Amino acid sequence: MANFSFFTIAETIEKLNRKEISAVELIAVHLDRAHRLQPALNAFVHLDGESAIARAHQWESAIRKEEKLPPLAGIPLSIKSNIDVAGWPCPAGSLLRKEHIPSTNAPLVSRLEDAGAILLGNTNTPEFLMAYETDNVLSGKTSNPWNLAHSAGGSSGGEAASIASGISMGGVGSDGGGSIRVPAHFCGICGFKPTPGRIPATGHFPPPGGAFPWLGVVGPMARTVQDLQILFNVLAGPDDGDPLAVPFLVRTESREKLRSLRIGILQSPALGTATPETQDAVTRAGKLLVARGFQVELFSLDNLETALRLWWFFFGRTIGYLLRQSTKGQESQLSPMLREFLEITGAESPIEIDSFLKASVERDEVRSGILRQMRNVPILLSPVSSAPAFHHGAGNYREGDPHNYRDTMRFCQWLNLAGFPGLSIPMSHSPEGLPINVQLIGRPNEDELLLEVGQILEQERGPWQAPPI
Repeated sequence: MANFSFFTIAETIEKLNRKEISAVELIAVHLDRAHRLQPALNAFVHLDGESAIARAHQWESAIRKEEKLPPLAGIPLSIKSNIDVAGWPCPAGSLLRKEHIPSTNAPLVSRLEDAGAILLGNTNTPEFLMAYETDNVLSGKTSNPWNLAHSAGGSSGGEAASIASGISMGGVGSDGGGSIRVPAHFCGICGFKPTPGRIPATGHFPPPGGAFPWLGVVGPMARTVQDLQILFNVLAGPDDGDPLAVPFLVRTESREKLRSLRIGILQSPALGTATPETQDAVTRAGKLLVARGFQVELFSLDNLETALRLWWFFFGRTIGYLLRQSTKGQESQLSPMLREFLEITGAESPIEIDSFLKASVERDEVRSGILRQMRNVPILLSPVSSAPAFHHGAGNYREGDPHNYRDTMRFCQWLNLAGFPGLSIPMSHSPEGLPINVQLIGRPNEDELLLEVGQILEQERGPWQAPPI
C-alpha cells in the first residue's frame, strides 16, 4: 500500500478527483495505521472500520463515474467522543456515560458526512472534558506521538494524537479553556477555536445551552491551517439547537484588508512567563509576519487578571458545583483527575445568585473593554501555553504546583471568557524535541480573517513536520 498518512486534506482531494489515488485504498491505509498505533497512543474510543470501508466504496464508484463530488468526498476524519454520532458510544470519558449511544447525529457530524467525509471513529477525552490531560478510568490515557511519556493534552487529546500521527486527516474537538488549542500545541498540529455560534455545538456533551453558553465551542483540528479552513467552510452555519448560532455563512477577506493589518504581540503580567523556547517561537512568528508586510508591534492588553478570575468562576467554581450535584452518590466511579477537580472547586466559597449575576455583568464589561483595546489591532500573537507537553500525570489544578493549569494555560483561558476566536499553529520545537505552537487571537466573528493570517504565517514557516512515531 502507498503511504497517504501525512497528505493534507487539500492535496488528497485533488489526488482523489484526478484518480491518482483510490478512496478505498486511502481508507484502508488509515484504518491499518489506526490499528497499529492504537496500542501505543490509545487515541480512539471507538473505530468503525466496516462503515468507513463501505462509504469509501461508494465514493470510489462515484469518482469512477465522474459524478459531481461534495467537497470532502473520501476524506478520513475523526470526532471527539463527546459529540453525537448515531450508533456510536459517546462516553465523554466517563463510566457514568459508558452505555450512552446517540440515535441521531450532531448537526456538525451530518454536515461532514453530507460533504463526503468518512468518519473512522471517535477519540478519547478526560472525564467530562475537565482536564488538560486525556486520561480516564473508562478508556485510559492517550499518549503524545512525539514522545509517548508525555501527554497529548486535553480535553481533545485523542483528536490531536490521531491527527498528528497520521491516522485521521482532521477532525472536530471542543474548547472551554484551551481544549482544542492546547492538544494541538502539545502534538504539533493546528487547532481552531471559533467564535461561539459560528459552528453549532448542538449534539455536544455538555450541551451548549444554559447560563453561559459562550464559554465552550466546537472547532476543527487538522495538520495545516488550509485544512482547517476547508473544514470550517463545511462546519460553519447556524443551527436552531445552538442558542448562540450566528446567522451568516463563511465570508472571504480581501487581500487589501490584510495588507494594512496591525498585529500585536500580546503583553500582560496576568499571563505569567513562558519558557524561553516558547517566547522564541512567538518572536519567530512575529518576524515571519513582518516579512510578509504586516505591522507587528508589542501590545499591552489591560484587565486580563479580571478575565482570568471570571473564567475560573464559571469554568471552575460554577461547573464544579454543577458536576458535584449531578454525580452525587457516584463519586467512586469518577476518574482521579475529576475527583481532584471537584475537591479543589468544592473547597472554595459556595456559588450564590448575587455572585453569579455580578460575575455575568463583569464578564460583559471585560469583553467590551478588550474589544475597545483591540479596535485598531485586530489580531494578537501569543503563546498557547507557558511550556510544551508535560509528562503523563504531571498536570493538575493544585495551586503552587509547577504544572498548575490555572498558571500554565492562562494564555488560552481568557479567550473563552471573552468569546474570542483563537488559532493554534505549530512553529518550532523544544530542546527535547516537543512541538511548540503559537496562538493567533482575533475579534469575535472575524474568524475568516484569523484563518487567512494563519495561512500566511504557515506559508512563511515552511512545511509541517510529522512526529517520529
